[in-house]
Amino acid sequence: MAVRIAVLGLVAVVLFCGLFFRLWALQVISGDRYLEDANNNQVRTFRVPAARGTIVASDGTVLAANRPGTQIQLWPAAFDDMPRARIRSEFRRLAPLLNVKVQDLRKALAQGKTDPLSPVTLKTAVRNFKVNYLLEREREFPGIQINAIQLRKYRYGADAAQLLGYTGQISAGQLKAREDDGYAAGDIIGQSGVEASYDRYLRGRPGVGQVRVDALGRITGRQEFSELPQPGYSVKLTIDAKLQRAAQNAIAYGINLARRQGEYYADGGAIVAMNPKDGSILAMASNPTYDPKVYVGRVSEKNLEHLADPKANYPTLDRPVSGLYPPGSTFKPVTALAALETGLITPGTVLRCDPSYEIAGQTFSNWDPFYNASIQLVPAIAMSCDTYFYRVGKMFYDAQGSPLQEWARRMGFGRTTGVDVGPEPSGLIPTPAWRRQHFTHAWDQVWHPGDSIQLAIGQGDVLVTPLQMARFYSLIANGGKLVEPHVVSQIEEPSPNGQAPVVVRTVKPPPPRDVGLDPANISVVQEGLVDAAQNGSYGTSAAVFGAFPVSIAGKTGTAEKYQQIPGYPNGKLLDQSWWCGYGPTSNPELVVCALIENGGHGGTAAAPTAMRVFANYFGVKPTQLGAIHSD
Repeated sequence: MAVRIAVLGLVAVVLFCGLFFRLWALQVISGDRYLEDANNNQVRTFRVPAARGTIVASDGTVLAANRPGTQIQLWPAAFDDMPRARIRSEFRRLAPLLNVKVQDLRKALAQGKTDPLSPVTLKTAVRNFKVNYLLEREREFPGIQINAIQLRKYRYGADAAQLLGYTGQISAGQLKAREDDGYAAGDIIGQSGVEASYDRYLRGRPGVGQVRVDALGRITGRQEFSELPQPGYSVKLTIDAKLQRAAQNAIAYGINLARRQGEYYADGGAIVAMNPKDGSILAMASNPTYDPKVYVGRVSEKNLEHLADPKANYPTLDRPVSGLYPPGSTFKPVTALAALETGLITPGTVLRCDPSYEIAGQTFSNWDPFYNASIQLVPAIAMSCDTYFYRVGKMFYDAQGSPLQEWARRMGFGRTTGVDVGPEPSGLIPTPAWRRQHFTHAWDQVWHPGDSIQLAIGQGDVLVTPLQMARFYSLIANGGKLVEPHVVSQIEEPSPNGQAPVVVRTVKPPPPRDVGLDPANISVVQEGLVDAAQNGSYGTSAAVFGAFPVSIAGKTGTAEKYQQIPGYPNGKLLDQSWWCGYGPTSNPELVVCALIENGGHGGTAAAPTAMRVFANYFGVKPTQLGAIHSD
């Protein structure tokens, strides 16, 4: 018995010693570390978003800025020990106040359970009387927090909406790609347009704050800041605010004009106005458009559904940069330059301009069935003779390789322009190799004479963006140099007390690149474009620009394209109305390219649309001589 008692006593002593030394280690050796951990559990660190930088036009007009707002957030941890009846009662009172559904509040609470110490945003841009109501009854709404925030404000609403873009909360995929750049969950970033392309300058540097919480994560103290947020830089555009407004109005005018002329499906358009010397974009308008404020604050699913509805004709699509269309006759100067450079024709080459051209049992008609004569290249461009260019297309088909396609690529087609907003597709210049790669049927894989003939007049499979066309006409206007389009001129740091901002960075695109065109050949095409806009005998837009106070050169285009129209399951072949050109002809300052979707002939819709942009730029009144006879 004595031995057993001694053994038990020894075991008890050993256990006591172990417990004693463990307590001593926790309290003495590691006491400071555990004290720090305990304090950290009482303090929650949070990010303080910085005020986003402004976006301004070339004259300093503010296009996108910030306005003060409020944000209502829910702290999930505060509801952990709350009776369900109390939660239901609070949500029933909160829902009509915030104009949200009770079920949405429940979803927000469930969402927050995955991270109870992170707040969930319920509503932004809450009116002052509602904020005051919540502040006065703070005890009645536990777990609800009110924050002062900055909300994006677009001063001109739908004008330049696609160009400016919009902001929104960073997605999981975006966060994964940018986590190393200092982004974090919940950050508001640019999602499209300039807001996205220059987000790294606009977003600023977020601050860091701390707030004390209890064991359940409920806030028990005031917010304190260890690092104040730094506002973002201002981004200055090359955009002329007045010209941008004129371009937006011009598209609406062109659509209405087309409808009055019987083109009832006209429902959209695009305009690019560019400096042909350096590629700076002075206006870039798209229609239909939308107001970016639909993305400010808590986004309404109903509004997003409307924007995504095909019946709305995709208002968020930036048509000048991302819209793809067949160029029609505006592409004929490309064909002319390529034919001159490869020696297939000369300026004096005479070809028939007759009602139709037949080859391999297929008939290709001229847009004007009443003209029948032999002409040279300049009048062929001016009167936009299809059958003249059909014959040139057949020459390209008989030539070795794909010289027309090669020259088209050199002049900027089939590849992106490099513009600093996007996304930007490359377009399509079809080749025999492309047909073999993308078609499975043996007949479709073969490049036929009709393919070269269609390409020569900008039809068939060729696709371009309005920006690519404006870039090409800039090349003609400046004597053969390919510019890189851009919409941002510099990054600025605002100065206090109304002083001039400090330029942080000047955005300079690469210098214009010579593509190797013979100046004599460019002069021939320029002469054809001047006649097209000035020669009253046969110029396709002379009725529009013949009496214009400033000398304008340009080309009409009517491009056929199948469009999805209600009542036509297989689509309907409609005319896309184009006009591209520049002025003054002696020293070009401005290139304008206008497109009216489903608008009919280029001279009847797109040319008058472009004229209104020129009129605004040069400060003159629009004029029109009379009836328009145009492709």
